[in-house]
Formats: sequence, structure tokens, C-alpha cells
Amino acid sequence: MYSLDDTIVAISTALGEGGIGIVRMTGPEATEILLRVFVSGPGSQRPKAGYTAPSFQPRTLHYGHIVEPNTAERVDEVLAVHMPAPRTYTRQDVVEIHGHGGFVALQRIQALCLGQGARQAEPGEFTARAFLNGRLDLAQAEAVLDVVQARTEVALQAAVGQLGGLLSDRVRSVRAALVDILAYLEATIDFVEDEIPERDIGPDLRDASTSLQRLVAEADRGIIYRQGVRTAIVGRPNVGKSSLLNRLLRTGRAIVTDIPGTTRDTLEETLNLQGIPVVLVDTAGITSETGDPIEYLGVERSRATLAQADLVLLVIDASQPLTDADHDIAALVGSKPAIVVPNKIDLLENSWWSNTAVGAAAGCPRRESQLQCTVLDASCVPISARTGEGLEHLEAAIIETVLSGQISASEAPLVTSPRHRQALNQALDHVDGARAGYGAGQLTDMLAIDVTAAVNALGEITGQTASEDLLETIFGSFCIGK
Repeated sequence: MYSLDDTIVAISTALGEGGIGIVRMTGPEATEILLRVFVSGPGSQRPKAGYTAPSFQPRTLHYGHIVEPNTAERVDEVLAVHMPAPRTYTRQDVVEIHGHGGFVALQRIQALCLGQGARQAEPGEFTARAFLNGRLDLAQAEAVLDVVQARTEVALQAAVGQLGGLLSDRVRSVRAALVDILAYLEATIDFVEDEIPERDIGPDLRDASTSLQRLVAEADRGIIYRQGVRTAIVGRPNVGKSSLLNRLLRTGRAIVTDIPGTTRDTLEETLNLQGIPVVLVDTAGITSETGDPIEYLGVERSRATLAQADLVLLVIDASQPLTDADHDIAALVGSKPAIVVPNKIDLLENSWWSNTAVGAAAGCPRRESQLQCTVLDASCVPISARTGEGLEHLEAAIIETVLSGQISASEAPLVTSPRHRQALNQALDHVDGARAGYGAGQLTDMLAIDVTAAVNALGEITGQTASEDLLETIFGSFCIGK
């Protein structure tokens, strides 16, 4: 799928204006191509044929210019470094050219490298070479993208741990134990006439199952830290959805007026709650009928957002009686994880809500409880988006709902990928199948089939048994230049 014999080049920094931009090359001709287009020092003389720079020490930044080899035209003032194999990211020669962050300048530098024999890198091809050359295993390679895309400190901590091999070490340990069991089973199959010492593999299968169960148990939480929780703020018009968004974000992100229907489209922002990326989506007020075509489109987007949400904050107006629209929206929520949020409690005179302890103990008043019953398993947290009263209770309720009372949010999980969770589940199913078969006196051949399947499933995590299609899917999700 990926050729390792050619030299590839790409712009490795985000496109756009910036102080610094980096063009990266790797491959057998990377250093030679650099020397054709780079002149060290303040001069801009054209590089001569066979030009070499004895003082061009590896792993050291050198000041100079990128020049067009045929015309000696200066393209950019840069710092350049070359790193000889094998002590590099790809275990091939690697070159980095640090120029100014303008799009045109970086494109010119890349074009010069392409003109000297490099080719454009495919998405993720630098990291793919690191994997194919044994610099990283597949789980570590995937963690590179997770580090880049981490949206909270805990997500970053988890990604860095995976990049450092924490998950790989656990998976390899279990896989090695299963390979040892498989070797014994195959020996008893292949060498029936020889005296193979009997071995009780029950405890080893049990230990492998226990280790896999621990990894699977934290997978859901880990995926939350990696992907975030898409949270739809829904309700009828003018109940304070946009005000709630602004209050949670601690900034005036959404326009708020007393006019119903101010929000016509969805508005999305990410909130960091104890390390969990909570993707808040403010929606247009949901109404059953409207003659305004723009408002109609907004309502349809709100319904679509609700359907795709992982969590729903159903906002109602605590200062008014419940309406049929409130119940209709609650019915749309259905069985999704949800929190009922009675807003505008500051408008209630002499309300017990002014006493936080009483409010937390008493729960919602009767009319909110009626709505709460239409949303399965939904908690109820009264707030005032205007004053901020009850906001801490709402944030705690979001965390509780998302984590379902599991491990503390301050601990970085090992498993953060749906792909890894699926592979671990497959391995666990086969190990448990082997345990059950062993306990029932199943034939050795059948036990070996289950153990082999478990070994292969774990190998898909670290890349030992990964198919080309899987590798293409994983590295294809990377940006070009990584």
C-alpha cells in the first residue's frame, strides 16, 4: 500500500498565516534534495552541481535561504535541519524546513522539493512509515492523531500515555499469555504420539479474561474523553436555551433577546467539564407549526440535532405552567440520556429554590416532576441562567449522567478508541468461549480456534495482524504531513 523507496514531502503545519510553517521530507533522497534548494548563511548564491556542505551537521538547525536551483531566486529565509536514519520519526532520513507561515511561501518550498524528485505525501504517510519501519506499533500510531486532536487535558494525558505504549504493553502481555496457551494446544494436536506434559490452562485463560474485562470496562469512559459528548440544548422558544449556553461557557457566545425565536440555527461550542469535552449545541426553539420558512428550517435542524445527541438538556420555563409543546419535545427525547432543566427560577417569588440545600433535597416541584416522568431516567436540575443559581448542580449532573457514577474523571483511561474496544470485546468473547469449552472438556482443536481468534483480535490493536484495508482506513484519517 505504501512505498518506502521514494521520498515524500508535505507541509506539516496548518494552512493559513502564521509565524512559522514547516515543510517536511522523508525518504532516501531527502537530504540530497534539501542540499539542492538550500543555501546556508546570508548569501543566496546558486548551489553548484555536486554541492555539499561539510559543516551541515545533522540534528542542528542551520540558517539560510531556500533558492530556486536554476535561477538562484530567493524563495524564503529559513532554518533547515536534516536527521539521518535510523534515529528519526520514520526511521528514514528526515528533513524539516522551517520557513515563514505564509501559504504561498510554503507552497513554493514544497513545489521546489517536488521538482527535485520528491512526491506529495499521502494523508498519514509519515506516521505510516513510522509504523511500517517498526518505530511505532499501530496503537501508538493512532495515538499520534489523538494527541493532535485532544480537546482537554485528560484526553491529552490519555493520548500521550497510549503514544508511550501503556495500552500496547497491556495488550501485548495478554496476547503473549494467549500465544503461550496456543503453542501448548497446537503441540498437543501436532505431536499426539509424543509425551507432551499435561497442563491446566484454566487459570491462564481466567487471568487473560480478567485482564481483558478490565480494559473493556473503561473503554466507554475512555471514548467519551476522546470523542466528547454531543449535548443538545432543546426546548420551546424563549425558555432560555441560549442564555444557558452562554452561562455554561462563561461568555456571551449566543445572541440573547426577549424576542421568541432569536436563535434560527444550531450553534456549537465545546465545554471542558472535568476533562470531558462536552460539545454543547444550542438549537432553535422547537414548535409544532410555523409559517416562517427560515424558522421551519431551524426547527428541523433542532430535531436532527436532538436525534444525533448523546445527551439532552431539556430546558423549560419554571416561571410558567407546562405547555403541550413541552410535553411534545419531551416525547421527542424518548429514551436518550437527558436532564430536565427548569430555568428562570429567579422569577419565582419566595421560592424554596433560593435555598440550595432545600432545593437539592426536595427535587423538582410538582409541575416539573410531571414532565420529568415523560423522559426516561432523567434527573431534574432547576437553574437560573440569568444569575447562575444552580449551575454547579447542573454541571455535576452532566458529569454524573455521562460517567454513570464510574471512575473519577481525573484518571486518564487506557482505551479511548471504538476500534480498540471492538477488538478487545472480540478477544474477550473468544477467551470466554475457550474457558467454557475447556471446562466442558471440549476438543483441543476447538479450543485452539477460539484462542487463535483472540490472539488475532489483539494483534489488530498493535498491528501484528492488521490488514491493508485497516491500515489504509486508519492512516487515511490523518492530515497530510503527519
